[in-house]
Amino acid sequence: MATHAVNDGNFESEVLKSEQVVLVDFWAEWCGPCRALGPKLEDLSNEMSDVKIVKVNVDESPEAPAKYGVRGIPTMILFKGGEQVDQVVGNQPIENIKAIIEKHS
Repeated sequence: MATHAVNDGNFESEVLKSEQVVLVDFWAEWCGPCRALGPKLEDLSNEMSDVKIVKVNVDESPEAPAKYGVRGIPTMILFKGGEQVDQVVGNQPIENIKAIIEKHS
């Protein structure tokens, strides 16, 4: 399973109505830490098949980041049952991201 892009138009169906736990990576093309985080999330999506990992480009889809108070990127928000259950900001080690997911799975 690989990460895939989500936008304001399909955020509700892909994230809020998902039956899986969903990790949303809010990022931008021009953000160096965001680009460094990307390969870690790809690896994690291949390793943890029980979680859905999606990416929202904040420049192309400004509504979702505004709704969830994203002030800096990268910001990762974990959703379970359509509700935000955790959030972490910055390029984190893969172990930290995995621990947050496991805490809520």
